[in-house]
Amino acid sequence: MSDPVRLSPGDTAPDFTLTSDAGDEVSLAALVAEGRKVIVYFYPAAMTPGCTKQACDFTDSLDALQAAGYTVLGVSKDTPAKLAKFRERDGLTITLLSDTDLAVHQAYGAYGEKKLYGKIVQGVIRSTFVVGAEGAIEIAQYNVKATGHVAKLRRDLGLPVPTSEDN
Repeated sequence: MSDPVRLSPGDTAPDFTLTSDAGDEVSLAALVAEGRKVIVYFYPAAMTPGCTKQACDFTDSLDALQAAGYTVLGVSKDTPAKLAKFRERDGLTITLLSDTDLAVHQAYGAYGEKKLYGKIVQGVIRSTFVVGAEGAIEIAQYNVKATGHVAKLRRDLGLPVPTSEDN
C-alpha cells in the first residue's frame, strides 16, 4: 500500500460532514463559512489511555482555544454511541466526530502505514490540523504524541501554556 496523502500548510482543507457524539451533523465548510478557525485532530480509539489523555488535554484547554477563535473537533473511527460514552465517562467538552468508514482520515492522510511496537501496520496516524478561517491548512502535524501535544500546539499557535502552578 502506498503512503497516505500528506497535507501541508497552504493546502485547502478537505471538507467533511460527520456525525457527532450527540447525533448532530458537523460540517467543516459550515464552520469556515462562519469565519471559524478549526482544530481537527485524529486519534485511534476512544477510551484508550493515550486518547483519553489527549481528549482531556483539549478539554482542559478549550476555553483558551475558544477565546482565541478556535473550534476543536476530535475525529475517530468510533461510533457516535461509543463517543457519547467517552464524553460522559471523562467529562469531555470538545466535539467528538465519528468517521467509521475512515474516509475523512484518509483525505487528511491520518490513516495508513505506521509502526506499532516495531511492526508496520495499517492504522490511524495520530494527527492534528489547524484550518484557518479561509479554509486552508495552517498547521499540519503527523505522528503527534498523545501526552504534551496540546501544550505544544498552544505554543505553536502563540497561546499561553499553563504551568503546573496553574493547575
